Amino acid sequence: MRYLPLTQPDRDAMLAVIGAGSIDDLFVDVPEAARLSGPIHDLPNHASELAVERHMTALARQNTVAGEVPFFLGAGAYRHHVPASVDHLIQRGEFLTAYTPYQPEIAQGTLQMLFEFQTQVARLLGTDVANASMYDGSTACWEAIGMARRITRKGKAILSGGLHPHYVSVAKTMAKYTGDHLETSAPALTAETDIDALIAAIDGDASCVVVQYPDILGRIADLTPLADACHANKVLLIAVVTEPVALGAITSPGEMDADIVVGEGQSLGVGLQFGGPYVGLMGCKEKYIRQMPGRFCGETVDAEGRRGFVLTLSTREQHIRREKATSNICTNSGLCALAFSIHMTLLGEAGLRRLAGINHAAACRAADRLAKVPGVELVTETFFNEFTLKLPVEARPVVRTLADRGILAGVSLGRLYPDEAGLANGLIVAVTETTTAEDVETLAAALEEVLA
Repeated sequence: MRYLPLTQPDRDAMLAVIGAGSIDDLFVDVPEAARLSGPIHDLPNHASELAVERHMTALARQNTVAGEVPFFLGAGAYRHHVPASVDHLIQRGEFLTAYTPYQPEIAQGTLQMLFEFQTQVARLLGTDVANASMYDGSTACWEAIGMARRITRKGKAILSGGLHPHYVSVAKTMAKYTGDHLETSAPALTAETDIDALIAAIDGDASCVVVQYPDILGRIADLTPLADACHANKVLLIAVVTEPVALGAITSPGEMDADIVVGEGQSLGVGLQFGGPYVGLMGCKEKYIRQMPGRFCGETVDAEGRRGFVLTLSTREQHIRREKATSNICTNSGLCALAFSIHMTLLGEAGLRRLAGINHAAACRAADRLAKVPGVELVTETFFNEFTLKLPVEARPVVRTLADRGILAGVSLGRLYPDEAGLANGLIVAVTETTTAEDVETLAAALEEVLA
């Protein structure tokens, strides 16, 4: 009764009002094969809280904990040190209870935080404006493609081979319902990016070119020539950043004239979290702000001249009538955006640049050491904290063997591109401030042994 307070007469009355004969009638759109016809196999009907807690704890112990082993995983999700003060501050009652307020102006603390977040993101991405966050980097990437279609009224997007394949997958899924045509390709296991190929592919039918910076292999390219080529053909340049810490060391996409910049903010404040929740970043040139989805916080004054904050620009109907909305994303990742903003505030500009410098120096040392392993070739010549190695054998079995030895060696390209035989020997290695010299030496020694 605590969980299902309705009696059968209550249910019958409700079904009568909506014109349904039974609860099953509410699920007629779900294929019969997808419906649950009985209890879930091997799942007990009930158990005590203590028994469930013990069982789940035993399952959790089977995981390899990132902080307890040499950790070199990256490819869009990065392990950074998150100060304890971040977790402390996001749990304050003023923030913990204010998720997505439906009378937002009452929650001035939340709005002020989002206003500061927008300022930080705009400065980080090099854009004129930024919104109050998206769900994650992949959906932000798709929203940027949809935004380009609305602005240019053209439906073809050219996606770089260096764009994360998971981002490409999300875009392909969404394009099925919008009719957008996506031109995609896989990366080449070389030091050269596909900037020249993207420039050559631009034509009058394209709405945008989407390029990752640094790309999936860790390569860094000057986006200025690509931006010039795009604008000469009335095409928008969308830049995707999956590692925001990199922007403490390298020129931001906005400074290279990208029209829309999106990314994943997980690196700052959020942590790995077993894949989520994450926080999407999105900024653009000011002239396109009306086409940018999501929420915007603005600063104003009240009737008595006091400083205050409001949701602005996007109409409230956008959050209600989805068929007339710019996007079906009408909220924001409030708690993760708060964590991002607190971490950014604690770092400040000088701290972010120092953190970026530590990451890059550690990655350079690791790349030099791993390139000395017999048979291993360093593919990426210019990188931030992530680079790609070419092994003399297929990388996936090597990664599995090293994982069994308690070393998370990186992400194999064969896992990301299972149908691309030419990428099977590629291994993406990420190094952050959490990686020690001992970790690198442990990986190098184990790699030498496995490849011998």
